[in-house]
Amino acid sequence: MKKSSKGYGGRALVTFCGIFLIILTITIGVFLIIRGMGTFTEYHHSILEFLFSSKWDPKDVPGEGGGQVGAAIYIVGSLLTCGLAMLIAVPFSIAAAIFITEISPNLGTRLFQPAIEIFVGIPSVVYGWLGATILVPFIRDVFHAPVGGYSVLAGSIVLAIMIFPTITTVSADAIRSVPDSYRQASYGLGSTRWQMIWHVVLPAGLPSILTGVILGLTRAIGEALAVAMVIGRKREFPKISFIRLIT
Repeated sequence: MKKSSKGYGGRALVTFCGIFLIILTITIGVFLIIRGMGTFTEYHHSILEFLFSSKWDPKDVPGEGGGQVGAAIYIVGSLLTCGLAMLIAVPFSIAAAIFITEISPNLGTRLFQPAIEIFVGIPSVVYGWLGATILVPFIRDVFHAPVGGYSVLAGSIVLAIMIFPTITTVSADAIRSVPDSYRQASYGLGSTRWQMIWHVVLPAGLPSILTGVILGLTRAIGEALAVAMVIGRKREFPKISFIRLIT
């Protein structure tokens, strides 16, 4: 009887914490919406101006209006940086997860995965400082990039390194959760190890792998400090020059 009451108490506590987090998240969202709506209601800016204009000069001076609040540069820069970071990080993360779980599970579980998980706790400013002191000069010298190497490429690489541990860890757990009977059945049908991984394990663990990708994307969108340290200080749309990259 006591065991049952303890179980109900723990369940009630977990339920309360979950509901509290949901309410807190909704409250923060409502607060931001209410405070941010003043841009459109009090200063009469339009949503089209905010989304598609590149002129950013907000003002909060009585009698002078609200200035200009075009956020297109920031939106495009964020999408490009996060998208390129995902293109870099996802293939390496899934490959690392396959190595940890299928290629060398003993070495991967005892050494490789714990080493990767350590990188999750490194502060963003450390990644930004390493990017500014090592990566940015490298891009400047190799690609002869303008602005001294500060670029979307530098920000994307730093961001990819930051989200790599998250995607790898979740993907490894997803692959590890696939029942061994699937593997044995695949081998029984004459599949090679790679055929088993590609046609059986990855499709079976795909939903959980996509969860890891989404978690990595959410962290990529939320990171600002490290990216700001290496992306440059110019307020303009990113420019891509393939000639500059190959010469």
